[in-house]
Amino acid sequence: MTAYAIAHLRDAAPHPEIAEYIERITATFEPYGGRFLVHGGQHEVKEGDWPGHVVVISFPGIAEARAWWDSPAYQEIAPLRSRHIAGDIVLVPGVAEDYDPAATAKALRESMAAG
Repeated sequence: MTAYAIAHLRDAAPHPEIAEYIERITATFEPYGGRFLVHGGQHEVKEGDWPGHVVVISFPGIAEARAWWDSPAYQEIAPLRSRHIAGDIVLVPGVAEDYDPAATAKALRESMAAG
């Protein structure tokens, strides 16, 4: 099942290390089947406050996403970003193609009824 690395990165002043990070990141996730789905760009806030940028990288599964994050190649370049850009990064599995949110709601209602 597809998994995602999602980053909410706050605005930062341009820095040569950030450019180097951007140049090198693709080579760190390609061996794990990763690819950019979203990389910065404009986003439209519909509710709440979301300063900064959004990055989404897809992976074939959560194991590949974790392996990428923990890889020596990524850990080597991560400080190039983290020294200059604050942010939140999560790894999250996607849902199955047959996912039914109504079934989730039903289970929630049954759980609440059981007390």
